[in-house]
Amino acid sequence: MVNVVVFIVATVLVLGGAIGVVTSRNPVYSALLLVATLIGVAVFFVMQQAHLVAAVQVIVYASAIVVLFLFVIMLLGVDREESLEDPIKFQRPVALVLGGVVLAEILFLGGRHWATGAHSSAGSLHGGSNNVETVARSLFTQYLWPFELTAALLVIAVVGGVLLARRSGQRAGGPAPNEEANR
Repeated sequence: MVNVVVFIVATVLVLGGAIGVVTSRNPVYSALLLVATLIGVAVFFVMQQAHLVAAVQVIVYASAIVVLFLFVIMLLGVDREESLEDPIKFQRPVALVLGGVVLAEILFLGGRHWATGAHSSAGSLHGGSNNVETVARSLFTQYLWPFELTAALLVIAVVGGVLLARRSGQRAGGPAPNEEANR
């Protein structure tokens, strides 16, 4: 009975969040509703005994990716009007044709055994420990150096993105010097 209630609550969270992401006019609200959707999906993974995937869902997608979305939204500014005119004249028809081709490929390959692989089984790989513990032990012992190097590269990428997105002549803490003179 508890599983059914948790499933219903997670389903309402996922569907409500997904509808809110699409219908919200404010991009910040869309990003926050995306967090709710991703957390609901993580609950589904926990219900399927896929604890590692649930942890990755929350850590990577619901936190890191959405924080980057919010960072980009705030950096670009949400107060500007956007034009609905296409910069390239045939962009939408080409996108619709390519989308149709991808949908046809998915429908064609969906029923093939060689494309989808064999059925998987739920549960841990080793009898004594769960997958999260096994991956964590491997990540923080054998693969610690690549893990730390990846973290450093991500920090460098964020700093580089901030520097590239800043307008020329703008200080990090305030408006550009020529804006202060215009006041």
